[in-house]
Amino acid sequence: MRMNMRNCGDTDDLTPTLYHSGLSSDISAVMRHYAGRFGLERVALIGYSMGGNLVLKLAGEWGSAAPLCAVATVCPAIDLAAGSDALHEPINRGYEWHFLRGLMRRFRRKAALFPHIYATDGVGPIRSLRQFDDRIVARYCGFRDADDYYYRAASARVVDKIAVPTLIIRAQDDPFVRLLTETRAALLANPNILLIETRHGGHCAYLSRDRGDDIHWAEASIVRYLVQFANSTEAATVVDGS
Repeated sequence: MRMNMRNCGDTDDLTPTLYHSGLSSDISAVMRHYAGRFGLERVALIGYSMGGNLVLKLAGEWGSAAPLCAVATVCPAIDLAAGSDALHEPINRGYEWHFLRGLMRRFRRKAALFPHIYATDGVGPIRSLRQFDDRIVARYCGFRDADDYYYRAASARVVDKIAVPTLIIRAQDDPFVRLLTETRAALLANPNILLIETRHGGHCAYLSRDRGDDIHWAEASIVRYLVQFANSTEAATVVDGS
């Protein structure tokens, strides 16, 4: 099952709330729904980038609670504050402007749909992701400010509590997803987590010279990892598509 985060896929009118990187409860709700509907006893979660942060956060919050049986992530944004600051570096400004254009476009649509909740007046010029998170996400999603949001929404805060087999694939040359020294230490100290760090791969850009499905190296690696813990006829996989 592939999950779109709220407001993705032109669904802005279906919920008055905004998306943000701490909504692990959304994944939990989807997982519980399908586990109940189909009688699933084991569910594996896969997440990319921000979706990777969400499934790791959920795994830390759930521990070993059923039906969660395994987790796999590619280039997860585990340390949100570090990633936000990295996006504002001159070499990454192209990425930041791309993200900001999409976020502001979505916020304006949200304000048009729910003018009693959102106001575009007074927001002022927003020139960084941190400013967007401080002036919009924090204001409308119940956080004190951007720093409070980054701390409470980051999976780095709970990775030491992950109690199911977990694969984390990340590239050392990822342009804007950064991993703090203390977070790497926490990952390595958790015996349930397998951390694979490659020299190259960029941001979710793993490709192999192998033919067939193995050309998608990260996906092939995830499948091989999860097969150890989840029989395909007995478990479902929820993929965060954000």
